[in-house]
Amino acid sequence: MAARIAAGLACHASQTLDRVVASVGNVAITATDVVQEYRFERFLDAQWPPPPPTAGQLADVRERLTYQMLLTREENLGPDDQAASQQPAAARAAALRKAYLGPEGYERAMKELGLTEAQVLARIKQQELMLRLIDQRLRPAALPGEDEVNDYYRSTFVPEFQKKNGGASVPAFAEVEREIQEVLTQKHINDLLGQWIDELKPATNVRFHSF
Repeated sequence: MAARIAAGLACHASQTLDRVVASVGNVAITATDVVQEYRFERFLDAQWPPPPPTAGQLADVRERLTYQMLLTREENLGPDDQAASQQPAAARAAALRKAYLGPEGYERAMKELGLTEAQVLARIKQQELMLRLIDQRLRPAALPGEDEVNDYYRSTFVPEFQKKNGGASVPAFAEVEREIQEVLTQKHINDLLGQWIDELKPATNVRFHSF
């Protein structure tokens, strides 16, 4: 959830006449914003050309755009955070280029999307900043307890590993403890993120409208 909410961050600058499908305070999200965001998400997944969106997919994208705007208002990240996001953003952009079948496919998709390389990198960097904000705000409260980690190993990790790997030896708890801690931490962050967004909605007058 956190990663998807962080994705995109569409620009809401000048808009031509368009149907307003959501609003956050006095800022509108249009149907065109939603479609463009859907296309950008597919571009990041190297699904190009993008398949036609379903009504459900558009509704999900609209919700994520709304949450992005809410969380952007909470940003208070400094120069160190800006600098720290540069390297992972560049690495993601490089990996994205490799995900396409040759540089021509990547360049064509980017052109059809109407973005330059610099704009793609800037949007990926903004995603990294958003994820950093979410992590800094919520991770301290999301760390799992020792009993929860042990229970997950016994009741979830071991059965799933045996199902996928047949008769292979199950890794010892100590070998996968940190991995399990991170899985549970991310789950708790997603839960806490939903609560945080619910707390932000009333003060910001969030509204959804029909497409």
